[in-house]
Amino acid sequence: MGKTIAQKIFASHLVDEPFEGTYVLKLDRVFCHEITTPIAINDLVSRNMDRVFDPVKIKAVIDHVSPAKDSKCAMQEKILRDWAKRNNIKDFFDIGANGVCHAIFPEKGYVRPGFTVIMGDSHTCTHGAFGAFAAGVGTTDLEGGILKGVCSFREPKTIKFVLNGKLKEGVYAKDVILFLISQIGVNGATNCVTEFTGPVVDNFTMEERMTVCNMAVEAGATSGICFPDMTTVEYLWEFIKDEYSSKEEALKDYSKWIDDADAEYEKVYEFDLSDLEPLCTINYKPDNVKKISEMAGTPVNQVYIGSCTNGRISDLRVAASVLKGKHLADGVRGIVAPATPKVYKQALDEGLISIFMDAGFCVTNPTCGACLGMSNGVLAEGEVCASTTNRNFNGRMGKGGMVHLMSPATAAATAIAGTITNSPLYRG
Repeated sequence: MGKTIAQKIFASHLVDEPFEGTYVLKLDRVFCHEITTPIAINDLVSRNMDRVFDPVKIKAVIDHVSPAKDSKCAMQEKILRDWAKRNNIKDFFDIGANGVCHAIFPEKGYVRPGFTVIMGDSHTCTHGAFGAFAAGVGTTDLEGGILKGVCSFREPKTIKFVLNGKLKEGVYAKDVILFLISQIGVNGATNCVTEFTGPVVDNFTMEERMTVCNMAVEAGATSGICFPDMTTVEYLWEFIKDEYSSKEEALKDYSKWIDDADAEYEKVYEFDLSDLEPLCTINYKPDNVKKISEMAGTPVNQVYIGSCTNGRISDLRVAASVLKGKHLADGVRGIVAPATPKVYKQALDEGLISIFMDAGFCVTNPTCGACLGMSNGVLAEGEVCASTTNRNFNGRMGKGGMVHLMSPATAAATAIAGTITNSPLYRG
């Protein structure tokens, strides 16, 4: 029987099977940030195990509250900072060089097809866009990864999405993943890997694939995966050009991770997305989704553009194209957070920052703060935010606040109108 990409990665990284169906895998990358890692660090220190399995394979960043907003946050950052120094972790991104973890690590070329990746963060599934098995884990597993470079998993079953057709203008990857979550529910992929395939995915850029994989966890998935192809190779080429004689050779090597023709799946979903419209969430679950046309006229207090889902340069370009020459509606505040310093500089060089500022937006440094209600965009009780983030849980961006998840194009149009509305880029 053939294997799925997840099964191939498991087989190639298997260290031990201590119990039937429980697989201990060697890790290619352990990513760390200042919110979840300090707990693991302190526990390791208390056990006289303050060491790392490989300082090169561990990457760390301060990304959620940047810079620190209070003494507690400052201490979390100090613990991570001091630990990285003690253990000679070269790739530690401190204030000024830091960015959103799931944007800066791919940007640096740290993820490759066939890799195993863990992090104490649920949206680690983003990195599956490269054809990797990437999963968010708890403190105990994170400690084991840091110390020994291994992590145990039950072999996940695979759900395959075949996305056919061609998206209309003004419909984006964010709309696609919101649609898929709405179809299977927030528990529809629990303990599974979700594969995203078909012509729509083939035509996606790497940034669009990261958007889709980023929200696989919102359907309960352990990891979201796209097959590596020439788009993957092109994105990684500056980092892998010394490993391969040509892009074609790299593609041939990476293609070994693609599913076998006779691989078996838990489920296969096939959708034609040719008629898909821009979408947004309602209420407090990511599977509560409506068409923007059905939500038109819903007032908002804040518009947020950024996050590990939609804070990359392509996202800012789309939003800026809608905002150019326009201004925020009265009573609406806008916040944009480029996901990394590189994205910020690109946006600055391309004049996008000026467009945002001329439109009345506050442009912040790279940070995850607003997405989980920690800093740089927290909502007051009763306020409504149109956001390009990934979670609309009750209180996610602030106690008593409501979050409507949507694409950057829709968010920008909503900022101008003051109410939820389709962007002029949408050709319905």
